[in-house]
Amino acid sequence: MDHLRSLGANRNTRSGYPSSLHPTIPPSSAPLIHTAMLVVGLTGGIASGKSTASYLISNHPAGIPIIDLDLLAREVVEPGQPALAALRSAFGPTVINESDGTLNRAELGRLAFATPEKTKVLNKITHGAIRRRMVWKLIGYWVRGYKVVVVDTPLLVEAGLWKFCGELVLVYCRRQDQLTRMLARDGQSKGLTEADAKQRLEAQLPLDDKLVYADTILDNSADLGDRVDDHNELQAPEWTKGLQKQTPLALRIQVDRMVARWIDSYSGLGSLRWLLQWLVPPCGLLAGAWRAWRRTTTVNARLASGHKPTLPSSKL
Repeated sequence: MDHLRSLGANRNTRSGYPSSLHPTIPPSSAPLIHTAMLVVGLTGGIASGKSTASYLISNHPAGIPIIDLDLLAREVVEPGQPALAALRSAFGPTVINESDGTLNRAELGRLAFATPEKTKVLNKITHGAIRRRMVWKLIGYWVRGYKVVVVDTPLLVEAGLWKFCGELVLVYCRRQDQLTRMLARDGQSKGLTEADAKQRLEAQLPLDDKLVYADTILDNSADLGDRVDDHNELQAPEWTKGLQKQTPLALRIQVDRMVARWIDSYSGLGSLRWLLQWLVPPCGLLAGAWRAWRRTTTVNARLASGHKPTLPSSKL
């Protein structure tokens, strides 16, 4: 049941890391003493490194589960699912492939994005199905005694799901970094032009606009990564050394420190509070409601003040 206890007793705190490589926690953040199960919202933007951060968290020895909403979005429209039947009723039989009964995504896109009204119908059907499946997965992890669960989605802020997270983690980089990475990744292999890349970036909420919602910021800017790589005395966290996927050292260190903080929050008195709320679900529900209210008021205060945090890449 206790997936973090033994790890918290034996982990290496890595106090030798400079403060610039600790995840950024903006002033006036919601309290980071997690009583009920902590639902972490992980978000970012295209080519920001969100998927890499998700990969690192999923491979951490703490065994923290990740709910990928992009994966859920595919699952809810599989043959036999109520959402697929609802799409057929709303947009007609042509959105279903006759050969195998799967969703014809191209036809659905043509019909659903023809007018704003039809797009709203699409979102109402799919978003509702995704949220219901997400809630059931969260309940399942709660019943099994997990203390931390990560919800991974690029549209966490846009969809309003940030209100229901105990902590929101933003994987941040500069806009020029996003553009450079997109062209390096898809320029030759997929024929992506600079104009195409800029158009895709324009279609997303800028990462700078998401900063105000974040409780924790993982800085994946290229200049921070370059300067960290020049510090030969900095060592990668031990658990990351056997990973197959190559990942930036700066991001590995920040993820390591972030997960260590989650572990610390469930030690001592925090562990007793969690156990009480796990054994008495109404207490857990009240704690979750309080946390949602606290997050909303915190974000509203940040919006009113116009404050933006100082990022690690500007401090190293």
